[in-house]
Amino acid sequence: MTSGAEEDKIAQSFKERGDDYSAIMVQALGDRFAEGLAELLHAKVRREYWGFARDEAFTPTEMIAEPYDGIRPASGYPAQPDHTEKETLFRLLDATAHTGVRLTESMAMHPGASVSGLYIAHPDAYYFGVAKVEADQAADYAARKGMALRDVERWLMPVLNYTPKD
Repeated sequence: MTSGAEEDKIAQSFKERGDDYSAIMVQALGDRFAEGLAELLHAKVRREYWGFARDEAFTPTEMIAEPYDGIRPASGYPAQPDHTEKETLFRLLDATAHTGVRLTESMAMHPGASVSGLYIAHPDAYYFGVAKVEADQAADYAARKGMALRDVERWLMPVLNYTPKD
């Protein structure tokens, strides 16, 4: 989901006029619109497309606690700390061609007011944090991803339970 490049243009126009506050507010609103759209689409998936929660009717206040079945994890968050999985998602969906959103070299999405993630529908699915990763686990993960160990260690640095050699 993205609020699109238009948000960047509007924020830039405020910056050029020296109005940093309005630029920040436009960016913050863009972020909220993108997140809100992702939440709305998740609800439509549960209620209509997959149809396993047709009778779901939570109030906005109740929605804050995420009482529904299923989760919406995203790369870079505790349940999926590897940002490079965004590359896989973008490649499979041809996301840049369909949305105009692109990945930077640091795996940030541009325009900034963009979100991506996975919808997992199982009623027992829940958010969790990946525990600290040991050296043998990182090596195994690197082999399975076809990545150099040093690259995997770079991306997983916050969850490593050891100090890489280089």
